[in-house]
Amino acid sequence: FNFVIRISSPLFPAECRKEADGEMLFQVGGQGSRPTFFEMAAADQLPRSLRAALTYSIGVLALRTPFLHKLLDYEDESFSLLMLVLEAHSLRTTDASFSESLYGLRRRPVNIKLNNDSDAAATTTTSQLRRRQKLVSLVFLVVLPYLKSKLHSIYNKEREARIQASLWGDENESYDFEQNSLVSTSTLDARASVTTRITKRFQKIVGICYPLLHAGTEGFQFAYQMLYLLDATGYYSLALHALGIHVCRASGQELMDASSRISKIRSRERERLRGPQWVKTLQGALLSCTYTVLDYAQTGLIAAVFFFKMMEWWYQSAEERMSAPTVYPPPPPPPPPKVAKEGVQLPPDRTVCPLCLQKRVNPSVITVSGFVFCYACVFKFVTQYKRCPATMMPATVDQIRRLFHDV
Repeated sequence: FNFVIRISSPLFPAECRKEADGEMLFQVGGQGSRPTFFEMAAADQLPRSLRAALTYSIGVLALRTPFLHKLLDYEDESFSLLMLVLEAHSLRTTDASFSESLYGLRRRPVNIKLNNDSDAAATTTTSQLRRRQKLVSLVFLVVLPYLKSKLHSIYNKEREARIQASLWGDENESYDFEQNSLVSTSTLDARASVTTRITKRFQKIVGICYPLLHAGTEGFQFAYQMLYLLDATGYYSLALHALGIHVCRASGQELMDASSRISKIRSRERERLRGPQWVKTLQGALLSCTYTVLDYAQTGLIAAVFFFKMMEWWYQSAEERMSAPTVYPPPPPPPPPKVAKEGVQLPPDRTVCPLCLQKRVNPSVITVSGFVFCYACVFKFVTQYKRCPATMMPATVDQIRRLFHDV
């Protein structure tokens, strides 16, 4: 029996085909076909998303464990070391980078012709990256991004120093109070060490050259991505073009061959163990733990990205709730004041003025009591007696307010 199951998840952009012998093969758009632009963009974006997730998670954990602050102090080195292990393991076992292997992609030398025709693309199953190509790929995947990150941090510091110098004056100049003159940088640098002067000059050079370098690399990256999107080139980036490597989808047979190759490599590594039996047992246990961590690194790191997004949403919602003003229900209105015995009595009809016992004209209220009268009646009474007609509370004509409910 033959049937095809199409999986729509971005983690498994493939078709699962179950053959009569019960083996599961993964194929996407034909063996060795070129991945789409969106697959390559997602694979290129994954390391940056992963770094943001790990930095945020470690920052949250560092609130309770101050020791983790050291990892944040050496963020570039820690993440580069982690990616060095993951990328080296992925290139060694799958001929792909860590993010490319997650999307079922493989790297192939450019001398292999890639066509959409399955017969012509079958030649790519036996091609593998040479050792030199794997090492250079590791340099482009780990070393160059690390150097660019360090240059970016140096540029930011130099830029902040220039901004401060423009606001508060040049920090390389000081005032000599004895001679009432400015001491130039050359005079002060004579007392400084050679290393300090070289560092400052290097920072200035980076501050001048890094914007050009960054603009050039980003421009080339954008140009290659546009050409790749328009099917004008088979290289997604300048690094792949310099390495002479195409990225293509892995066929089911390649995935199976990679699994068997990993088993053979690990078997050879276990056979190389030397020493007493207990030492070999300990080394074997360490190897098994290492293999388990590497095998589940993709799942764990993807879970870390999901956890990062979940924590970001949770804390953002909590901050919004805390920053939002608290709305309390209004308090109940105070009870009406009591009518004094010597004051005028309130008629049963609330539309009648208590003073003239006629229907109110120009209804007005006394703010000290809240009772409503005709404006002319209450004005005359308050002017004469300086009190509220009903409660006999002290009042003035300034406390009479016209009601405009009938406007």
